[in-house]
Amino acid sequence: MLTKRMGFAAILVAALIFTVYSAKNSWANEEGKDTMQIDFRNHSDEPIWQIINDGVMGGLSQSTFRVDKDTGIANFSGYVSFENNGGFASVRTRPFAPTLDTAKGISLRIKGDGKRYSFRIRIDNNFDGISYQAKFDTKKDQWQEIEFSFSDFLPTFRGYTVRNAPALNPEQIRQLGFLISDKQEGKFELEIDWIKGF
Repeated sequence: MLTKRMGFAAILVAALIFTVYSAKNSWANEEGKDTMQIDFRNHSDEPIWQIINDGVMGGLSQSTFRVDKDTGIANFSGYVSFENNGGFASVRTRPFAPTLDTAKGISLRIKGDGKRYSFRIRIDNNFDGISYQAKFDTKKDQWQEIEFSFSDFLPTFRGYTVRNAPALNPEQIRQLGFLISDKQEGKFELEIDWIKGF
């Protein structure tokens, strides 16, 4: 009888440990693995990035986007030119479906050059149209972690705020990107360690 009770107690303890362990790992998956994280280290799982500069409207700005395979750091750099009515350079992902349904916002780990950049989001697969953007200032040669709540993003179209646009819905996000404009002529460089939902 004592042996049976000890066996039953052992089963209860094991069940309790399993429940706690499962709950802990369920939370970790919800907050971590199930939320988008782009860290440029696993290239097979990363979205494809493409450069879009003011050349689409006749400008002469130039930029590149490359990833250092040794460090896993992405580098967006180039030169913003005002010639031919230009003045911006950008990079964005091709359309994909990030997992941000349960996220409250997006965080970045970046190192800049002291200039101001915009982090931009699109909720469709279109090349042109409304984008949601949040601006941030960088500190020259210093790593920074920046968080944006989804409510921080303003709907814009070609530099103008769009009134009566719907609020940003994280379930609809299809493109992510960076932009430098705001009359900042000259060389620029922005390094990106990771982008993730929080």
